[in-house]
Amino acid sequence: MKEYLEFAKELAKKAGIIMKEYFYKNNQIEYKSDKSPVTIADKLINKMVIEEVKKKYPNHGIDGEEEKYLSDREYLWVLDPIDGTSSYTRHIPISVFSLALVIDGEPSVGVVYDPYLDEMYTAIIGEGAYCNGNSIHVNNIDLNETGSTIDFCMWNNMKYDTFKVITELRKNNAISIIGSVARACMAIASGKISGELFPGYDHGHCDMAASKLIVTEAGGKVTSFYGKAQKYNKGIEGALISNGLIHDKLLEIIIKTEA
Repeated sequence: MKEYLEFAKELAKKAGIIMKEYFYKNNQIEYKSDKSPVTIADKLINKMVIEEVKKKYPNHGIDGEEEKYLSDREYLWVLDPIDGTSSYTRHIPISVFSLALVIDGEPSVGVVYDPYLDEMYTAIIGEGAYCNGNSIHVNNIDLNETGSTIDFCMWNNMKYDTFKVITELRKNNAISIIGSVARACMAIASGKISGELFPGYDHGHCDMAASKLIVTEAGGKVTSFYGKAQKYNKGIEGALISNGLIHDKLLEIIIKTEA
């Protein structure tokens, strides 16, 4: 697995160069059918990963948010070229590159890279989570305790309405909207915030595959939005991400408010 991790880190560095190159340029924004933006940098990074994987591991597949190749393979590289594209198009530096090697649906190697801060979050299944080689771990802040912060994502045509959940949580917890689910997950993995609500969409596994592994290896918990286990070689039903301590409490609020 270490060979795969080193390969993923190399791709992350290359992706970071592309992200920074187009950050202040006219990044040729287009809009998908769901009204989400895509830039030339998204496309170039997705294409680069496909080309590099085909050269290094020709029997592996790639499932990217913008382009796929042999996406039915057991060994599947799942990526989001730029998670947080909306902020990227506005030159707000919170977006990240996300890449995971998913084996039979299970993320086994994961990398999330922030090129602006040069922070490389990594994990191999069963070997812990790291940022720039230093071990990271989730916090132990309980729900409703001082310092409890929950992040959530929002976009057009969400599968689940999180407003009722947020209304309940905001009574005793700080609420944030970082604008990148993978970046928020890295904040959970490194103990900066306690939870994340990700309602999900068709390519949600591309956003979440690497983060699922890194958060889990950091001691946290990741399930579907309604608490179920799921595979990451196909679309997922949203995600509930937490430090583990508050997971069941968040799930209880979700179920209660969605009823």
